[in-house]
Amino acid sequence: MFVRNESFRSFLRSYPVVSGIVAIHLILFLWMFLFPSLGGNLIFILGVGHNLSIAQGELWRLVTPIFMHISPAHFLFNSFSLVLFGPALERLLGKWRFISIYILTGILANVATFYIGGLGYSPHLGASGAIFGLFGIYLYMVLYRKDLIDQNNSQVVITILVIGLIMTFVNARINVYAHIFGLISGAALAPIFLFKLRRYAPQYRHVFDEGEISFNPNRWKNRRFGARTKKTVFWILFVLLVILGVIFK
Repeated sequence: MFVRNESFRSFLRSYPVVSGIVAIHLILFLWMFLFPSLGGNLIFILGVGHNLSIAQGELWRLVTPIFMHISPAHFLFNSFSLVLFGPALERLLGKWRFISIYILTGILANVATFYIGGLGYSPHLGASGAIFGLFGIYLYMVLYRKDLIDQNNSQVVITILVIGLIMTFVNARINVYAHIFGLISGAALAPIFLFKLRRYAPQYRHVFDEGEISFNPNRWKNRRFGARTKKTVFWILFVLLVILGVIFK
């Protein structure tokens, strides 16, 4: 579920919603930090989550922070997490249900920040509330819909979730309310969005590019090394991004 074998072109074609969200992340991030005088500062001022402004009627601030980031590490960590864990759910749920629950859990995370954090809470932004919403769906699958996820992927989900929750309380600048209530929202909404869905495995298949060799006659010799290499690269990249996220977020 979480190993990406597609080329960049195949990924864009196979997962348009995830690709579109990451593209929005990138465009807004570059605009804010490279072109502040050409509207970047205005995007930040009008889009950042600010509880006092929300109380005064600027309700769009419950949505806009989901797509904005404060630093390169913040942008990379959240975008990498979405690319890693989003495609399986986009394929499982379908485009419309996936984008609906992604935005909805992000909004609910910001609503929790508004009510619990209070009017004096610091300005906040980032996709992590929505991403924790995705983890909430996975957590529900691990606990109650084992027909939709195998044991190995369940272990990956639990491991990453534990790391994410630890990170939540390590960095004082992290919006704890968004992380926790994004997770709760995803788990609470999962029964609705997963209703009547069949087993995941038959639906999921690798998308091969035109001209790509899909049969390797030496695959059995290379299988163990390839699997170990992929796992090693995955964990190295993730740990590096976790460190960057904790230090620079």
